[in-house]
Amino acid sequence: MNGERPLLVVVACALIDTDNRILLTERPAGKSLAGLWEFPGGKLDSGETPEAALIRELREELGIETQAACLAPLTFASHSYDGFHLLMPLYVCRRYEGIPSGREGQRLKWVRASQLRDYPMPPADEPLIAHLVDLL
Repeated sequence: MNGERPLLVVVACALIDTDNRILLTERPAGKSLAGLWEFPGGKLDSGETPEAALIRELREELGIETQAACLAPLTFASHSYDGFHLLMPLYVCRRYEGIPSGREGQRLKWVRASQLRDYPMPPADEPLIAHLVDLL
C-alpha cells in the first residue's frame, strides 16, 4: 500500500459566543488523545453531509441546536496519524439555541482565540488556531 492510510473525515466547529469566545471540549478518559482539548464535532455517518453531521454532533455532545445556514466553513485540517489520515473541515457557528453542556461527561471551556495555544490540543487541531486568531 506504499504507506497509504484510510481517510477519516471528521467535522469540527468553532462555536463562538456573544463575547467572541470559542468553545473547547476536553477529550474524556478512555478515548484516544484523552485529556486534550478540541473543537466539538465528530465523524460523519454514511451518506451524511458535513453540515448534517455537525448539527447532529452538536445536539448529541452539547445539547444545542443549529441549522446548516448558521455554519460557515472556515478552513480544514489534513493530518496523518498512525493508521489513518484525518481530513477535518472546520466550521464557524455564532447562531445556536440552548446552552452548551457536556452531555458525554466532557469538560467545556470558553476561550479567547488568543488563548487557544494555552490548551494542549491534538496535532490536527493546532494549525486551525491561526485561522481563528485572524478571524477574531
